[in-house]
Amino acid sequence: MRRVDQRAIRELGIPGATLMENAGRGAAARIVEWLPDLGLPRRGARVAIVCGKGGNGGDGFVVARWLKRAGHRVDMWLLARPDELRGDSAAMLAQARQRGIRPRIVGETGVLARGLAGADLVVDAILGTGARGKPAPLHARAIEAINASGRPVVALDVPSGLPADGEPPPGPVVRAALTTTFAGIKRGLVAGPAVELAGRIVVVDIGVPAPEVARGVSAFLIEPHDVARHFPPRPREAHKGGYGHLLLVAGSRGKTGAAALSARAAMRAGAGLVTVATAASVQPVVASLILEAMSESVPETEAASVALSGRDLLRELAERRDAVAIGPGLGLHEETQALARSLVFECPRPCVVDADALTALAGHLDRLGGAPAARCLTPHPGEMARMLGVTVADVQRDRIATVRQFATARHAHVVLKGATSVIGVPDGTVLLNPTGNPGMASGGTGDVLTGMLGAFLARGLDATAALASAVYLHGLAGDVAAERHGQESLIAGDVIEALPEAFRRIRGGH
Repeated sequence: MRRVDQRAIRELGIPGATLMENAGRGAAARIVEWLPDLGLPRRGARVAIVCGKGGNGGDGFVVARWLKRAGHRVDMWLLARPDELRGDSAAMLAQARQRGIRPRIVGETGVLARGLAGADLVVDAILGTGARGKPAPLHARAIEAINASGRPVVALDVPSGLPADGEPPPGPVVRAALTTTFAGIKRGLVAGPAVELAGRIVVVDIGVPAPEVARGVSAFLIEPHDVARHFPPRPREAHKGGYGHLLLVAGSRGKTGAAALSARAAMRAGAGLVTVATAASVQPVVASLILEAMSESVPETEAASVALSGRDLLRELAERRDAVAIGPGLGLHEETQALARSLVFECPRPCVVDADALTALAGHLDRLGGAPAARCLTPHPGEMARMLGVTVADVQRDRIATVRQFATARHAHVVLKGATSVIGVPDGTVLLNPTGNPGMASGGTGDVLTGMLGAFLARGLDATAALASAVYLHGLAGDVAAERHGQESLIAGDVIEALPEAFRRIRGGH
């Protein structure tokens, strides 16, 4: 964002004061639109705006002026002496004063706390994207006073104290209900340990052309239209052969449910045909659980998991299908793990690699880049740590960097599951997923994602489109399921049953 601002001023000739005016005016408009959701009037609300002395404070001075113009009662609190302000911020404070808005200088935060108690709404304009390190003592106390006020909070650009790049916050952070961020979404708003502190996020246009904002950006947030374009209405002459045939290699003794969930999810995700290849002794059980899919018996180990002797059969089955998914409930027998590696490294079809098949790759990742077709890996943090030979804390320290390095080094597509799942593409692009909820932390939901992803690959989507679509729709279906059943009671089958509604919503049905 600093580079965007610099290019806008130096190359496009947009004055910094104009950018600040556009930011504050746009944020004020979003606040006015949001007031009815809080049960507050569009005119006459009492708004407390807490400002620092930098650019974020300057945005706050503009917001104060435009909210007063819209008929609201504005109290402006300044965490600095007016003579400390410089440049555009000083100019915006002068304009606010001309409109009759007089800042109250905060020397000690007890006065601020009493002032916030009388407000209907608080606007946080203390620290923006330029802040570094732990907030200064006065700023920290002001942040704590805002959080203690119990009032709904709107943050300008980022909640004060929240590192814009997603690092752990070094001190207190404002807990916002709404964040009006300028020009583009910052990483710290959607990824990192403080993601829940931003509340609802809306992007405010500050007058910089979209191509300029996007120049040099390699991390993107998935939006509904990114997914919907891959699923146009089906023609009347559609038939099952036109929507792909997925081979799912899954299941073992005691883990037939994983295979069934993946198969059901693949069918709900629109695959024309699904065949489940599983250990011979459990094949009848799997077949009884999935009426719409076919099944194939594969030679098995003494642990009732697929055996290495079934390799030629599985290769033959894979060659006649459009995509392969391997891993759910597969088992950890030595032969089964060797079979999984053989398929992952040699199968000529696009492959989803999940669960026990990911474990099989530990110590063998150097061969992944030589696979003959796209490979999409779906690890949770523990599985990623096992593959890389590091700790979960190492993986989670910077999820974006972990995923980007893995995808580029192994020439693979990968999604690191979790809150705000992170997708990595071999060219270094990273996609962040905003859908999903904690209720999905339940056994089997990962198997559902595997089936969906396999279905989309079988339907002919390229690996990036398939992975982004599967992760987004999987999370959206989880959100629909949580609306229906609550997060505490959500199970994997609920996610599958919510998929039709998820498809409807991305097409604009909700």
